[in-house]
Amino acid sequence: MEEHAEHTCIICEQRKREGIFIVSEFICDTCEAEMVHTDAQDAKYNYFIHQMKQIWVQKNA
Repeated sequence: MEEHAEHTCIICEQRKREGIFIVSEFICDTCEAEMVHTDAQDAKYNYFIHQMKQIWVQKNA
């Protein structure tokens, strides 16, 4: 059986095993699912955008 490493999610900042990488940043499955189902009018939408900007900032630092 293969073990999956834990990574820190850039959205919830928790260590998780399952998720996706965008550029070099990890987003857990839970946050990914919540983001794709969040309406742009929802208050959480701006939080997700703010957290996702970290990908751009870290890539261009």
